[in-house]
Amino acid sequence: MKAPSSTPLQPDVLRVLQSKSETKAFYNKISRVYDLLSDRSEAPVREAALRLLAAAKGETVLEIGFGSGHCLVALAKAVGPTGKVYGIDLSDRMVELARKNLARERLLARADLVCGDASSLPYPDSSLNGLFMCFTLELFDTPEIPKVLRECKRVLRPGGRIVVASMTKKEARGLVVRAFEWTHRHFPNFLDCRPIYVRRAVEEAGFKVRRTIRMQMWVPVAIVLGTKPGKGGRGPYRPDRDRDEGDEDVH
Repeated sequence: MKAPSSTPLQPDVLRVLQSKSETKAFYNKISRVYDLLSDRSEAPVREAALRLLAAAKGETVLEIGFGSGHCLVALAKAVGPTGKVYGIDLSDRMVELARKNLARERLLARADLVCGDASSLPYPDSSLNGLFMCFTLELFDTPEIPKVLRECKRVLRPGGRIVVASMTKKEARGLVVRAFEWTHRHFPNFLDCRPIYVRRAVEEAGFKVRRTIRMQMWVPVAIVLGTKPGKGGRGPYRPDRDRDEGDEDVH
């Protein structure tokens, strides 16, 4: 078990205490009831994050940590028959469940799913228009967060978009967050995610942050839109979508 310390890039962020194999076993175990545990609380954040990514017809988009596949279905519909959705998840049971959900919607042909670790993405450099993570980045151990985001930057095309939705440490000093972090420290098998500095992590990975939306679940959540520097991606720079609007509160 790793010590619950932090790193200079994420000061006072707790460490992840479970191993990757323990995390995989946990999500395999809860895969059949995952939607019952998370759907009602996470759905508004997922929907806001998908709107922010704004996947378009013909695009190639990757989701990291797709779980039961709700967002994969939405992304596959958005990119249309000429686009492609890729997904990677640590849990092989979640991969099976997501494939079933895509097949039920007759969208499986638009998707390519793999079971794997996002710290080493199996995709070519500069090959994707968009990348999506929702309640996934905070599952990685603190030193791994910049590695995962560097991989995200590598596989995105210049001008490509990344959207990360995560529990956030910003203004996270209330009783609920302190209780959450206490539970994380003492019962990691039950709760091995924790708030992180989302916008800071995306910026330090070399992305240009265009917009941050803050929402309140039972803990504070941030949804961050960033772009990879350089020309490319989807068409020209669009001020209505791409200007840095700072933080926006959504209740």
